[in-house]
Amino acid sequence: MGSADWTFLNDGLDIASVDRGVTAGIARPPGGGAFLYGFNSLVAAKGAVALFVNLQHFAPMAKGATIRGCIQRGPGGGPTGFSPFLFVCGQGTSVNDNAYLLGLSDDDPHRIVLRKGSIVAGVPESDGPGVLLRSSESFTQGTWLHLRLDAVVNPNGDVVLTVMRNDLDANPLVVPPQWQPVAGMPVFIDDQLGINSGSQPLTSGRGGFGFAVADVTRRGFFDHLQIYRQFQ
Repeated sequence: MGSADWTFLNDGLDIASVDRGVTAGIARPPGGGAFLYGFNSLVAAKGAVALFVNLQHFAPMAKGATIRGCIQRGPGGGPTGFSPFLFVCGQGTSVNDNAYLLGLSDDDPHRIVLRKGSIVAGVPESDGPGVLLRSSESFTQGTWLHLRLDAVVNPNGDVVLTVMRNDLDANPLVVPPQWQPVAGMPVFIDDQLGINSGSQPLTSGRGGFGFAVADVTRRGFFDHLQIYRQFQ
């Protein structure tokens, strides 16, 4: 996908608060290409910036989706106060809308976290509001993680959420990924009765990536983003 295939969600922080764009100035993940997409907070503002795929049949998608990408909590002014994330089933065109978010928690060290809730809140501490699952393993700033979130809508209305990870040291981006379950993150069924998550499942919507922030000189990086929609 090219730059024209992405649109910013409304109500996000402006470029005077969070700079964003493509750069070759940051080391890419193993096997990565010439550029990556990054965010860098310029002031101590609280909010988020996020982009969604604007292609036909993707904005919104009628059912679930799978999204994959490399994410890093980049070194900067401090180890907390920010979280990069992927999202699917976004319910509208604003960062204030709800979605399923898979990202790196606002902890030091951080964990892989699956959260259901507003996009603007990002992925707060790993036991924060809306957290559905968190990884057993934790990671230090500057670690590239190649992650995948599948949100499959069953005929009865349940949404089956599966989180996987590709080991970039063993399988860099120049070879096919070998997706494996993430320890501590079993398959989560967001049931149509609203029991497991406390609210009705999100069965359609937009997908993309974003960066939530609450302090200055916080950085998040993305590479090798892919999204596929559910056909049946």
